[in-house]
Amino acid sequence: MAVMDVRNDSEGWLIMWLEPLGEDRWLRPDEAFRVRSDYSGDELAFSVSYFVGDDDRAAGIENVAVWIENGGPDAEIVDGKGNRVECGYQRPAEVDSRWQAALDEALRRAAERNAGGGAAAPPAHGEA
Repeated sequence: MAVMDVRNDSEGWLIMWLEPLGEDRWLRPDEAFRVRSDYSGDELAFSVSYFVGDDDRAAGIENVAVWIENGGPDAEIVDGKGNRVECGYQRPAEVDSRWQAALDEALRRAAERNAGGGAAAPPAHGEA
């Protein structure tokens, strides 16, 4: 079994992204999660990358991506008590609302495109 701990030593939120699944889990300051997988080979089970953008930094948010490099994509995330931590854990309600609104808008636009509700077609030759 491969195991890795992720700890938030910052003063704000740390978003731990589990990739390539794109799952988010939010850690409060001084909180830690354990990432486990059933991989037992000789290659790296996980790799880590850190990133923060200006908007995140202004909001007191930092990001770390834990990439599942080998083994199946079904890594398990648990808290310090061994409780399973699911995608979206502790995601602030305002972030959840903003992300849901963006998803709804993207789905609406896609449905319009699929229904032919995009930009009007130019008039045919000779029509005004």
